[in-house]
Amino acid sequence: MFPKILKLFLASLSLTYAIYLFIDDYIGNGIMMIIVSGLLILLYFKNEIIFLAFLRLRKQDFIGTEKWLMRIPNIERNLVRKQQGYYNYLFGIIHSQKNLTQAERYFKTAIKLGLSMNHDLAMAKMSLAGIYLQKRRKREAQQLLNEAKKHDKHGMLKGQMKIIQQQMKRI
Repeated sequence: MFPKILKLFLASLSLTYAIYLFIDDYIGNGIMMIIVSGLLILLYFKNEIIFLAFLRLRKQDFIGTEKWLMRIPNIERNLVRKQQGYYNYLFGIIHSQKNLTQAERYFKTAIKLGLSMNHDLAMAKMSLAGIYLQKRRKREAQQLLNEAKKHDKHGMLKGQMKIIQQQMKRI
């Protein structure tokens, strides 16, 4: 994994080289260098290790997900703000199986840093509401659940939200 500054530097360097190749009439090579530059810019915004961690999470391999996430050194230097949010979001999902206090901390940090997609933000808030509900903090859970409903525009989490609301009525 390259630091984000190095990715931008390499992208600008390859774009400059692509312009030089266009001037020298090496059009095919110039197009290839533009593609390389675009790939480096894409990797600046979408971290490859977080992507691989999501793939492990899809297979319900929490240990593998945690191993991939632990490969990211110096989070603040290597990840942009939204990627840091997803990093904490993934750790919150992993720790929600083990330790609710740590999961709560990770989900709060992920919400504070922000997530790119509304359904991810809704899922983080809904998970945090579930944690609050287990800790008997009904008012905070209700507030987070209402915020999660606003972010879930496509209704992907309606079933889980109904379950949490039924559990709220029991408390």
